[in-house]
Amino acid sequence: MTQHGFDDEEDVPEWADRIKANVASEVRRRRKGRGWSAQDLADRCEELGHPIPRNVIANMESGRRATLPLVDVMVLAAALETYPVCLIFPVGYVEKTQELPFQDLVPTWDALRRFTGEQDVPGHDAGLVSDFEHHASLVRTALAALEEEERARFAAKAATGRSQQEEAERKRTEYADQAISAKYALRHLRRNLRDEGATLPDLPPALGDIDPSEPDPDTTSEERL
Repeated sequence: MTQHGFDDEEDVPEWADRIKANVASEVRRRRKGRGWSAQDLADRCEELGHPIPRNVIANMESGRRATLPLVDVMVLAAALETYPVCLIFPVGYVEKTQELPFQDLVPTWDALRRFTGEQDVPGHDAGLVSDFEHHASLVRTALAALEEEERARFAAKAATGRSQQEEAERKRTEYADQAISAKYALRHLRRNLRDEGATLPDLPPALGDIDPSEPDPDTTSEERL
């Protein structure tokens, strides 16, 4: 795979031009892959609520457009049913790219992973991303344990023999413990996120008992006891 249009070392583009070229070539490739004209893509962008005229798309793809707003990249990605980062760093179609001005070319795959935070960069603050990823993992674990617990409960009721029933009860207890453990970890994590001033991720109804109910502001402290 080679960098489209920038293979000559004597013709090194500016960083911004390289990024715009990445987006332009990938938009063109995906548009043509769908059998769409530039007008078709423009129509889809308008349907999404952010019109990008056909001539603007044509100028972008040909390299004549001077600017490329982030909002356009976001809408173009949605119109082409992909992710914005896949337009900025087209893995597999651009071999190497540049992450910032004055930096050396790096494999596009590495640039994408650093852009999304999948690859840690020393000294960079990822905010609460890892906490939210951990939250999502705990939710999946808790839901899976609750589902398996319910299956084991049904199996215990449907058991025709004592040993079969005991095995089902053993599994039910095991999954119940897993659910409790995941719920406890979620409650602790959500408390920490709340202390950080973060907006908490929504919980599915099955895990609605994790967050403590807020006290009624009209209720006195004596009534709460």
